[in-house]
Formats: sequence, structure tokens, C-alpha cells
Amino acid sequence: MPEWIRSDRPVPYPEALAFMERRVAEIAAGRADEAIWLLEHPPLYTAGTSAQVEDLITPDRFPVYQAGRGGQYTYHGPGQRIVYVMLDLNRRGKDVRCFVRHLESWVIHTLAEFNLRGEIRDGRVGVWVARPDKPRGPDGAVAEDKIAAIGVKLRRWVSFHGISINVEPDLEHFSGIVPCGIRDHGVTSLVDLGLPVGMGDLDAALERAFAEVFGEVTPGLAGCDLLHAG
Repeated sequence: MPEWIRSDRPVPYPEALAFMERRVAEIAAGRADEAIWLLEHPPLYTAGTSAQVEDLITPDRFPVYQAGRGGQYTYHGPGQRIVYVMLDLNRRGKDVRCFVRHLESWVIHTLAEFNLRGEIRDGRVGVWVARPDKPRGPDGAVAEDKIAAIGVKLRRWVSFHGISINVEPDLEHFSGIVPCGIRDHGVTSLVDLGLPVGMGDLDAALERAFAEVFGEVTPGLAGCDLLHAG
């Protein structure tokens, strides 16, 4: 199983990028174990490789970093659990789409420990929750808010970047961007949904769910088509 690393202080974004670059190179060279890094960042925006300039609404509000991961703009800040995932897909199966489905399923299994149903949607990146307490959309559909974002990068088939899950961030900070380029849906958090979950609670759930979804290192990521069944 990977090494689990936890940082108790907010980690500056350049410092996190430098750490991941070093660790990924060491994993690819066979000199280090896989790693899962749990941390928080100071308030900032990151731009993925598909970011559109018009989606950065207030560019002077927080520092903006080019992330190099897939996806568009996202916000990171205190109260949000960042999960940087450095796994060797040479050993776990060279299937990027299946790997992303495993990350989605990992989040969904984790949220289920708090009796919260997370779901994925075609054409919308990340993990979503239904909000029947909010007004329905123009088409009558139940409102949905995003609770977790996913964006990864691979180098020599070793992953980095990963997942962010909203525990208790300042949700107003998301207003400076169009999160992930999606304009018609909102953003929520565990505490916003009335769940008094702390970082330690979430971290423990993440570790348990990781073992369920990823298991031990195998030649492939088995069961990809069944991850979200039910």
C-alpha cells in the first residue's frame, strides 16, 4: 500500500508541486514507494491545461498558478482536503480512464461513510450531490452541487495531482472563478450540507475507502466497469 503523508500546516502551492515532482521521479525510478499526501493550501486558484481565460473572474483576488494537470480553474484553500495521489500505473494498469473512475469511486465510497450519496455526471467533471432543498432548474431537474474536484497528470505512468474534497472551505471564494468551467451548478461542502465532519474524520474514511477501491497492487485496475454500479 502507498505511504500516507499528512501535513498539519497549509502548504504553499509551489512547495507542493516541487515535492510531487521529486516523488514522482523517484517512484518512476523505483527508488520510492507510492504516496498519498493529505494537505491543505492557503487560498489560491489553479489553472488546468483546459482553463479558459474568461473563467477567471477576479484574477487579482488570490494567487493564480498554472497547475499542469487536466481540467480548468479550481479553488484551493483552508477547510478543503487536498489529496495528492502518486501511484504507479505501470504496476496498476496503464488505463487512464479507468484510473479516473477509481478516483471518482474512491470519493463516492468515502462520502458514503457519512451517509452522503455522491454521484458522477457525463460531461461534468468531479463528484456531485443532489440538493432537493434548492429550487429546481428551468428544466425541472433537481439542483446539484459539486463537492469534490478531480484533476490528474501522468509522467512515465506515475500519477500526481489528484482530488480536492470540500469539508468546510469558504464557499464564497469559489465566486472568483467558474469552477471547472461549469456555470449552471453550485459548489457545496460537508459542513454546508449539515454534516459536522472534521479533517481527521475524512482522512480516516479516505484511508478505509482506498483499500476498498484500489486494494493491493495488481497487474491492472480490476472491475472498472462496475465501480459505480448501484
